[in-house]
Amino acid sequence: MQRKAYVPGAAALLVALLAGCTSGSGSGGTTDDANPGEAGTATAVAQPGKYRTLPEPCGAAGQGTLDSLLPGIKQITDADQRAAAYAGEATLTFDTDRKVGCRWKVESTDATDHLLVDFERVVSYDNAVSDDSEAKTIFATKEVAADLPEPASSATASDTASDSATPSTSGSPTASASTSSSASSSASSSASSSGSASGSGSPSGSTTPTALQPRTLSDLGDEAFLDDALSSSGSTAKQRTVTVVFRTSNVIVTIEYEEQPATVGVVPDSQKMQDRARKLASQLADSLNS
Repeated sequence: MQRKAYVPGAAALLVALLAGCTSGSGSGGTTDDANPGEAGTATAVAQPGKYRTLPEPCGAAGQGTLDSLLPGIKQITDADQRAAAYAGEATLTFDTDRKVGCRWKVESTDATDHLLVDFERVVSYDNAVSDDSEAKTIFATKEVAADLPEPASSATASDTASDSATPSTSGSPTASASTSSSASSSASSSASSSGSASGSGSPSGSTTPTALQPRTLSDLGDEAFLDDALSSSGSTAKQRTVTVVFRTSNVIVTIEYEEQPATVGVVPDSQKMQDRARKLASQLADSLNS
């Protein structure tokens, strides 16, 4: 899927934050020349972030959540193997106070599912820049890198709906039938685009509906975005990756949820995968705030 980059807000924020950091560093260099009476103001230190520790990542997702995200986990008959599947595998990290993560991989008769949960606690090493400000800069960088597409214009959509609702002056049955056929065709295309398994491997099955396109999210943490990418590999089964990234104060959480069907031509369901990933993200956000 070719995207039209649309991150003017994130890019502007990133530039502003970087400029602020540069400005803060520059002003710090004039402290030695400040008058003694101004020392208290010149040496003011930015506030630390809300979070000083990170949660245990492999325990972040409950068993019920893992059952939903990794359907094949219930198909594991060996008790020890099933327990290991639930436990996940911690990602390699050199500082558990700053960055931790956990991975799960489960195969089923229908597909192979992967899940990654990553927590990053941002700490600013510049006394003039708060942990939260540094986290905003890093989040903005991630959003720019996601290359989110430009959202559909609500005005254009409204105008289109208005034009469609305008009665035809000709009153021609042919025109009416054409309109009905067009609407039916559009509905059919939308249904096939939901990513449900059709087994045909047709191009229409790889199209993500507008409402499910990569986008920013307003109901998660302090700021968040969702990405949804479908691999374009030819003869192999299509792999879909849904990524949800959100920031809460000075902690950035990343969820990567991948599914690759066992059958060529089957397309992973975008709606289901996004719903599952967003549900987990909401749970993690709630646990951070509790």
